[in-house]
Amino acid sequence: MTSDRYVHMIEEFLPKLNKMSVGDVRFQQDGTTVHAARVSMTVLRQHFPGRLLSLRSDLHCPVRSPDLVPCDYLLWVYIKSLIFNDRPNTLHLKCNIRQATANIPIDVLDRVE
Repeated sequence: MTSDRYVHMIEEFLPKLNKMSVGDVRFQQDGTTVHAARVSMTVLRQHFPGRLLSLRSDLHCPVRSPDLVPCDYLLWVYIKSLIFNDRPNTLHLKCNIRQATANIPIDVLDRVE
C-alpha cells in the first residue's frame, strides 16, 4: 500500500459516505506510514476538519484506548480468529474476510459499541 493508493481509496469512499445520513462524522485511523503521510493527511483534513483522529492530527486520543478503538480490541480479534484457521493463501484470505465480516453475529456487534 502506498500513500497515493490510500488517498485514492479514501476518495472513492467519501462519496459513498456523503450519501449516507450519518451527520457529523469523525474519521479515525491508526498511525501507519501511509495513513500519516503528508498527502493522506492533507486530503483527510480537508474532508474532516477538526474531526480527524490520527497520528499527526489536531485531535489527540489516549493510546490503545479500548473505548476509542473497539475494532482493535474486540472486532478484529474476533474476525482474525475465524479467517486464519485454515492458513489461507491471499485469494482465500480475501474470501475468508468477506465471509467472516458478512456473518458477524449481532451480539458481537453490540459489544463493539
